[in-house]
Amino acid sequence: MDILKEPHIRKNILTGDEVLVSPHRTKRPWQGKVEDQFVPVSLEYDPNCYLCPGNTRASRDVNPNYEDTFVFTNDYAALKEDTEAADYVSGLLEAKAERGICRVVCFSPNHSLTLSKMEIPAIEKVITTWQREFAELSTLDFINNVQIFENRGDIMGCSNPHPHGQIWAQKSIPTELQKKTHNFAKYHASNQSKTLLEAYLTQEIQEKERIVYANEHFAVLVPFWAVWPFEAMIVPKKAMKNILEMTPEEITSYADAIKTITSVYDKVFNVPFPYSAGIHQAPTNNQSNDGWHWHMSFYPPLLRSATVKKFMVGYEMFAMPQRDITAEKAAEMLRDLV
Repeated sequence: MDILKEPHIRKNILTGDEVLVSPHRTKRPWQGKVEDQFVPVSLEYDPNCYLCPGNTRASRDVNPNYEDTFVFTNDYAALKEDTEAADYVSGLLEAKAERGICRVVCFSPNHSLTLSKMEIPAIEKVITTWQREFAELSTLDFINNVQIFENRGDIMGCSNPHPHGQIWAQKSIPTELQKKTHNFAKYHASNQSKTLLEAYLTQEIQEKERIVYANEHFAVLVPFWAVWPFEAMIVPKKAMKNILEMTPEEITSYADAIKTITSVYDKVFNVPFPYSAGIHQAPTNNQSNDGWHWHMSFYPPLLRSATVKKFMVGYEMFAMPQRDITAEKAAEMLRDLV
C-alpha cells in the first residue's frame, strides 16, 4: 500500500510542525458557494489611492512622484520604535514591551501592476529595495529580526490594491524563526557539508515530483509538508543566510522565479491569485546562526475555484492543519501552467 495515497501525517523539517494529508477526500462531491468573479484593477493611477505617487496619505504626508519603488514608515504601524514600557508580570500573566519599525514598500507607481505583471527589471528593483531596507534595519542595535512580506488580495487582509508589501523589524525573534533557527543549527551540527535546505532541495530535484520551476540559481517547489492548497517555496540553490549575499546574476534569477510563480498562480483559476508571501532569513541578532538558508514562501488560500477558499476551521483550529490535495498534485497543476 502506498502510504502517500492513504491518510498520513507529513512533517515540516524546517519547523518540526506536522500536517494531516487526506488524499482520498478529493473524490468527494463538492457543493460550494458561487460568488461574483473578481474584477482586476485596471487604473494606472487612482486619485483616491493613498499609495499612488503624489497623493496624500491618511497621515497628511504627501507621496513623492516616485518612478519605481517607494518606501515609507507605516502610518498605522503595529510596532513602535519608541516603546519603552516595563515588562508586566502579575501571577500567571506575563507581557513584555516590544520595539520595532514597520515600513511599507510600494513596488511600482503603476496602481494596476502586481508582481505577476511586472517585468523582470522592475522586480529586480523591488529586490534591491528589500536588500537596502534589510541592510539598514539589521544594523540597528535593537533589531534582531527583519520580516519582509506581502499580502495580496483583500481576503488576505490587504487594505489597498496598489502593489505593495511590508517590512516589520523587531526586537524579539518570532516563533517561526526560532523554530527554523533551531532546526537549521541542529542539522548543521552533524551535516556541515550542506545546509538542511540544500539537502532537501537535492532530493526534490532528484524526485522531480514537487518542482514547479527551476532556473540556474533558484528552484520553485511545493514543499512536501505544504499546508495551503497551492503553497510554494522559492529556494536558492546556493546556501545563503540572507538576501544580501546574492550576486547580480542571482538577483535576476530570483526576480525570474518570483515572476514565474506569481504568473502561474494567476492562471490557476484565471483570477488575480491572493496570497501571503514572506522571506525568512537568518535573525539579525549578531549570532552565528549556523546552517541558515534563506527562502521565500507563498501561502495562497484558494482551494477548488476562484470562489472556494481554504480556511483553518474545525479540526485544524483545535488539532493540526489538514489538506486534501497532495503536494504532488498541486505541483503538477502549477507546473502545467508554467
